[in-house]
Amino acid sequence: MTNLPSAPIRDLFVRSVFTLHRQPPKLCPGQDVILGEVVYDIIGDIHGHAGPLKRLLDRLGYVESAGVWRHSSRRALFLGDYIDRGPEQVEVVRIVRAMVDAGEALAIMGNHEFNAVAWATPDPHQAGAYLRPHSAKNRHQHRAFLDQVEEDSRLHHEMLDWFRTLPLYLELPELRAVHACWHPEQLGRLRPYLDRGGRLRDNAWVAAATKGEPLFEAVETVLKGLEAALPDGAAFHDKDGHPRREIRTRWWQDSPASYRDLALVPEATLASVPDTPVADGLLPGYDGEKPVFIGHYWLRGEPRPLTADVACLDYSVAARQGGRLAAYRWDGRHPLSPERFTWVEA
Repeated sequence: MTNLPSAPIRDLFVRSVFTLHRQPPKLCPGQDVILGEVVYDIIGDIHGHAGPLKRLLDRLGYVESAGVWRHSSRRALFLGDYIDRGPEQVEVVRIVRAMVDAGEALAIMGNHEFNAVAWATPDPHQAGAYLRPHSAKNRHQHRAFLDQVEEDSRLHHEMLDWFRTLPLYLELPELRAVHACWHPEQLGRLRPYLDRGGRLRDNAWVAAATKGEPLFEAVETVLKGLEAALPDGAAFHDKDGHPRREIRTRWWQDSPASYRDLALVPEATLASVPDTPVADGLLPGYDGEKPVFIGHYWLRGEPRPLTADVACLDYSVAARQGGRLAAYRWDGRHPLSPERFTWVEA
């Protein structure tokens, strides 16, 4: 990969973000610039689609200069899942990494970056095994990335090293960002295993990838979403045809009436989810203290907020048809508005 500015430049930018956010926002009339603040273009799951990413950055007003996409008054914030599925995964990582290292963007980890590291990390408890099992299903999901970087190459390991530097979430004074689920209890379990930058410590990876460990459950929830077991042995098939007995939940809802109400499943399979009442306290809900931005959920249709405080930016760019790469132009205003979404067709 191209040599890029060192990590201290990125860390200096992160510290400056927190400093700038200490003052209340002041909007310039007729502009997006907030005096004394950094304003963000928050971008959803890219999955190796560099063409749409470049078109989206161009639409947002970014210009490529010396290998880095820059905006005169805004910064990008990427929500994870840079790899797997798409045809230009190396280029996507190059673009995002260059922006982060130059102080033009922030980026968090998605479940696919976590899985990539776990795939390549030997399991210290089982000779010849890895933290993410090399099953046929897992290899199929990850094959495009492995082929494009040439598995076990220098480039492969360089990318894995960068993935390890990604924080699992961001809590800025005016907004929050996490790949899948803002769950206060599970975030509390995570924090002792994170460094000051929100990154998993080197000695935490084994527990984070080992089913049955409390840290495993916390990472699964934050990066893959809160799941709930279906009652009475019910099941449905996900978008890849795999049988599921647990459902991804609309965790941000306060009081869903039934499992069908809270299920995030393909429309065609929704009827197979039981309409059984949900027990109180199953979902964490969302406190609405500040907006939270997420990816991960393969939404369809015209992008819009999920609630006044929650926006998902994953609009299925990697879908066979009808996918979009979406961004939210954060301007300091709350509640969130459909008018602040921008996107390009895949």
